[in-house]
Amino acid sequence: MQQNSSKLVNRMDYRPPAWLVEETRLHFKLRPEATRVRSEILFRRNPAVSTLEDFKLDGKNLNLIQATINGNDFDPALLKQTNKGLTISSQALPDSEFYWTAETTINPKQNTSLDGLYMSDGMYCTQCEPEGFRRICFYPDRPDILAKFNVRIESHESVLLSNGNLVKSSYGYAEWIDPWPKPSYLFALVAGNLVSVQDSFTTMSGRKVALFIWVRKGDENRCDFAMDALKRSMKWDEENYGREYDLDTFNIVAVDDFNMGAMENKGLNIFNSQLVLASPETAVDSDYASIERVIAHEYFHNWTGNRITCRDWFQLSLKEGLTVFRDHQFARDQQSPATVRIKDAKTMRSLQYPEDAGPRAHPVRPDSFREISNFYTMTIYEKGAQIISMLHQMVGAKSYRQALDLYFERHDGQACTIEDWITVFEDALEIDLTQFKRWYSQAGTPQISWQTSYENNTLFLTLEQKTNPTPEQYKKEPLLIPIAIGLIDEGGREVVPTKILQLTQNRQTFTFENLSSLPYLSILRDYSAPVILNTERSDSDRIFALRYDQDSFNRWDAGQQLMQKSIRQQLINNAEPDHKFIDVLAEIVADPNIDPALRALMLQLPPESDVQRYLAAFDQILDPFNFFYARENLQNSIARVMSADNLEFMFHDLADQSPYSPDSKAAGQRSLRIALLRLLSRLDGGHEARQLYNSTDNMTEKIGALGALLAVNAGQKQITDFYNQWCKNRLVLNKWFTIQIIEANPSSAVDLTQKLTEHPDFDWINPNRFRAVLGAFGFGNLAGFHTPDGTGYQLVADWIIKLDAKNSQLAARCCTVFQSWKLYDHERQKLMKNQLERIKNINNLSSESAEMVDTIMQDS
Repeated sequence: MQQNSSKLVNRMDYRPPAWLVEETRLHFKLRPEATRVRSEILFRRNPAVSTLEDFKLDGKNLNLIQATINGNDFDPALLKQTNKGLTISSQALPDSEFYWTAETTINPKQNTSLDGLYMSDGMYCTQCEPEGFRRICFYPDRPDILAKFNVRIESHESVLLSNGNLVKSSYGYAEWIDPWPKPSYLFALVAGNLVSVQDSFTTMSGRKVALFIWVRKGDENRCDFAMDALKRSMKWDEENYGREYDLDTFNIVAVDDFNMGAMENKGLNIFNSQLVLASPETAVDSDYASIERVIAHEYFHNWTGNRITCRDWFQLSLKEGLTVFRDHQFARDQQSPATVRIKDAKTMRSLQYPEDAGPRAHPVRPDSFREISNFYTMTIYEKGAQIISMLHQMVGAKSYRQALDLYFERHDGQACTIEDWITVFEDALEIDLTQFKRWYSQAGTPQISWQTSYENNTLFLTLEQKTNPTPEQYKKEPLLIPIAIGLIDEGGREVVPTKILQLTQNRQTFTFENLSSLPYLSILRDYSAPVILNTERSDSDRIFALRYDQDSFNRWDAGQQLMQKSIRQQLINNAEPDHKFIDVLAEIVADPNIDPALRALMLQLPPESDVQRYLAAFDQILDPFNFFYARENLQNSIARVMSADNLEFMFHDLADQSPYSPDSKAAGQRSLRIALLRLLSRLDGGHEARQLYNSTDNMTEKIGALGALLAVNAGQKQITDFYNQWCKNRLVLNKWFTIQIIEANPSSAVDLTQKLTEHPDFDWINPNRFRAVLGAFGFGNLAGFHTPDGTGYQLVADWIIKLDAKNSQLAARCCTVFQSWKLYDHERQKLMKNQLERIKNINNLSSESAEMVDTIMQDS
């Protein structure tokens, strides 16, 4: 067995660079198998570092042709090259600034890692975050070294793009200058036979910015929404943060082969094509919402990530948590605020909470890592955003803006830390955030228990906080947690509107006076903190909240709790679902005064991870197969109570004859209509779903109808028809693969997934297609993945092993499908552990996958 290993990197070991970069000049001569890169880098000593050190440059898979210092050769004995880079003895270095010039060759065509400079179906593309630039040239590839870049690209490709502003171009070459200093991870280059969709935006100071979205020929008619989202993002950032765009041109490029969603490279954002291309007949409403949000996210990075970047990768949430919070704000302004907030909470509960509760738990600012690419996690991004959301609540919108103005003024052009971020708020607002800062250093999800007593017209509310031990962090200190509270009387009227309580101790009591009767407690309104509420409520209290609570999040959450309890009762003693809560649910779904998007969310059953956590409180282990059938029975019961006639009436009443629009109101109506159709199909055998599939002109309803059919073991004719119609469209075909797998009966899911991996259109090297099949199976059909004989585990492990040799980052992320292995029964644990051992023991396992598997298996 041979494995690549990486050295443990500790946050406390950070040292400033001995050499800084003043200017970087790059000259590319692009060839698929032998691209030549000439780099001229002006270095100067860092005055903050007094010791004389050897000169170290990062480099990976580079063929060094020549290197000089100030144009002069130096003694080869003073240079040492390894598979990680170059070290030049301090003896070879001048005392003052100097030019380092080197020529290297690289092979983009063979670079299947999609990291550094690679090719995607004939197009040259880059991905440099976090450490891809070292695959392009020898460089100090760390985020705290910022430099201006001057780039010349020579190629016969028709479009040649890089960061900054285009200063010169003709046939066969283009020169770009980025006037704003940036770290190497923000470098980008694209070259290919592309066409553009063009527009412009006039900034608040009156400058006209040229906007371009670059795509392959034939895709240009699917860029309008992305362009509109970009312009709205630019305007929103000016109005809400006072941030104006700072270049003459803003470019977006859609790329088919991309490991991530998108990348915020300065002035040249590179996007996974599924987050740019959309038209009513090819994209669903959720695609439009994702495009809008991600376009905004990457644009917002121009200031929170680019102009102000992170000192080291431990500070990753400084840019990502803040920018995710900003895109959350933007989404709430563009869509239904309540439903956006609920969806954010669902993401935390179903994806981040399990991360916090498992072997991969880590603080928002980790203390150590081996492979930074493994730390692009839900904790860094989503929990990081929730921390800023709490801060925003506590100080208020006006004070938050005051602090952000100081942040931009004080730190523009710098590489910063979490301490810099916190200090800005303390200085601007004259507050002490010492305790609040623990959110960045303490892993795990806080659990809140509460109890009440009522006497002499006064309510006494006692809150307790507890965070369970996590790997390498046994002792937990109390956090500062904002808990939003409202009080409601027995008639459903608010007697105390929303109030933010600051829980700072392990146990703390709050009082509410002058109450004429014992009120209902509406706690954690609008998901005010990323915590778990432990106190169990009665069914009557939950039904009361479902019917009367004015807070949409708590109303939805009450329904989720009732569904979880119904599923648990079925798992324990096969009890039929309680019709009392279904009757109230039916009332809400039929109420035209309630936002259709919220009503659709009310009908969605809680995911496995939420139920798993709920059962754990009763020392029960979830069986995925039994969970699947309990969910099926609950959905059948909801359908029967709501009745075929009522479901059919509401389904047709929501039909919209106007042309398709992705706006939130129309999308909300469609989401409810499809949710109703899925219930109706359980009663009419899919009759209405077939009608909709054949008649609709938009992909949202077509894929919704297809899913409704497959969920009731119908739709095989439509699956064939869908493929025949869309087999030439790569993004739509991903939907064809995915929907079959996530809707498959768990007893047949393994065989179906295996069959689809043998399909001629299964291109496993393409990340989107790989995720559409193996990701859909491992993460989207959990009962099928957890089939008792272990064949689901083996199938996914087989593909992880195969993928690791080609794309280690994607393979490592796929390993997380096993991260909750200890939460299942003994036999399933044994089967999953066997597959983790298989992965761990393959020859030449990548360092990314090796670290991921070791982390998942720790203390096994």
